[in-house]
Amino acid sequence: MLQSLVNQTFLPKKVVVVNDNSSDKTEHLSKLFSKNYSWIRTLTITSSSKHLPGSKVIHAFYKGFELLDNDYDIICKFDADIILPANYLENIVNLFNSHSKIGIAGGLAYIEKNGKWIYETISSKQHVRGPFKAYKKACFKDIGGLKTSIGWDNIDTLLAQYYGWTIAVDESLKVKHLKPTGKTYHENSKYLRGEALYKMRMGFALTVLSALKSATAKRSPLILKHTILGYLKAKKHNINPLVDTHQGAFIRKLRWKGVRKSIGLSFL
Repeated sequence: MLQSLVNQTFLPKKVVVVNDNSSDKTEHLSKLFSKNYSWIRTLTITSSSKHLPGSKVIHAFYKGFELLDNDYDIICKFDADIILPANYLENIVNLFNSHSKIGIAGGLAYIEKNGKWIYETISSKQHVRGPFKAYKKACFKDIGGLKTSIGWDNIDTLLAQYYGWTIAVDESLKVKHLKPTGKTYHENSKYLRGEALYKMRMGFALTVLSALKSATAKRSPLILKHTILGYLKAKKHNINPLVDTHQGAFIRKLRWKGVRKSIGLSFL
């Protein structure tokens, strides 16, 4: 990841590498890069060793964010298990400059299978994935930053649209994702997707449809079961939503629009 950053055709102003409970050579390697590149800094923190989606990674992100100043146009969140194409940042800057209302931008994730890099089919090609997201400063502030919760990388795009921003994907930017999504997640995370949908005020019907889609894509009926149980558990314990009632209504309207569009296309 660091090597792909220093090889960029458009270099970042500053990079903070957050070493959070790594058991490999992350700290050693990041310090080597820090010595050779003045714009790279390393921070070591200690949090839970369990890789629960959402809270752990955003906690680490904000530890790094605290070391940045306010003098930036674009803020990026990158995971350590990706390799960026050399023109990634240059193309992202060009995307933001192409339209004033683009608030979130990124490429597409590819995983290695049988010696070939194929598209990681766990989300739409219109969605910017969490491991390599870039935000325009004004958009990042409008949405209140990133939520320290499962579902953060859906809530951010939904809130961005609520505030009038658009999402842009450059399909030519093929990001190599070395660890397929969910590979290192802890067992306790299986109910968190349903909890996230509850926190987004998605509603039960949309939660079931979303769970059905994921279960079908991954050929796992357990995903449907766990998502619904996670939603019901969150509702039973009256967990605080991450969006207000107006934002929730907007999110449901947006998602139902997407459902109607998908159904319409399926009959063509």
